[in-house]
Amino acid sequence: MNVRYFAAARAAAGVDEERFELPAGSTVESLLAAVLNVERPGPPAGTPPLDRILARSSFLLNEVAVRDRTTVLAAGDVVDVLPPFAGG
Repeated sequence: MNVRYFAAARAAAGVDEERFELPAGSTVESLLAAVLNVERPGPPAGTPPLDRILARSSFLLNEVAVRDRTTVLAAGDVVDVLPPFAGG
């Protein structure tokens, strides 16, 4: 499974994208737990930590919005992390 990070999530993760190998039956929630188990340097000054960003983010699963974090993932799925955006 690939996780792609955008905006503040990318800054906090320190990478644009990561690949995870999880067992069959893994959910969006278990993928997010795996994301948080990766050792990372702290986020840049002014950027919230990744756990706070994930708690408030929206997610796309293969480019379709997913709100239920118990959704089961399949090998090769792509999950996009979209933190709240500001602007106008």
